[in-house]
Amino acid sequence: MELYGQQSRSIPQKILIHVLEILLIGLSYWILFQTGGNWLQEHLGITNAAGAEERRWMIVIFNLIIFLRMAFMMAFLLRRKIPWEESISVPMAFAIYFVGFPLFVLPESIPLSLADLPAILIFAAGCVINTGSELLRDRWKKRPENKGKIYTGGFFRYSQHVNYFGDLLWVIGYALMTRNWYSVTIPVFLFSFFAFYNIPKLDLYLKEKYGEEFEEYARKTKKFIPFLY
Repeated sequence: MELYGQQSRSIPQKILIHVLEILLIGLSYWILFQTGGNWLQEHLGITNAAGAEERRWMIVIFNLIIFLRMAFMMAFLLRRKIPWEESISVPMAFAIYFVGFPLFVLPESIPLSLADLPAILIFAAGCVINTGSELLRDRWKKRPENKGKIYTGGFFRYSQHVNYFGDLLWVIGYALMTRNWYSVTIPVFLFSFFAFYNIPKLDLYLKEKYGEEFEEYARKTKKFIPFLY
């Protein structure tokens, strides 16, 4: 986790990430509202159903919200170094959301209704938890008296990695909005990635950096999902 100790503005890398993500969102629009859906139906056999244009627009809106939110966090909250290889891997990971969910919603013809309100609320809650936790932590870390200390307040009092829990929630909201059960594979994959790879790796870094302070926090706080795990 040596990257977490290296600070850099990494402006060229951030610009590349934004450009690639904008292209991916453009690709999703082409798939949902232009000729991309018909092309996929003709060449790959993916059904391009009619009758759920509002649902498709919700997927596009979700895409734009995630892009703008991540752009804000990258510009104002992310201070660690971004390697060039990460400037490629991050957009490719977000292609799972920006393009994957449009592909899942493409065959669905169920009109948008009040039954989709839970999906919107879960998506919104995930965005608030993820961005809110990062904003509160950033504000706390800027105080000189907190230098070198681990942040355990705000949303982080409920989970050591509550920002990742927020990510999982908005991805679940995306999946529910598609009304395609196959889309559940994406939040399941994300949960597995966080629980079995990213969180253990980050915990090693936090234990090395904060020592007993982190161990005490870990003993009394759930690791990932508040009140459960």
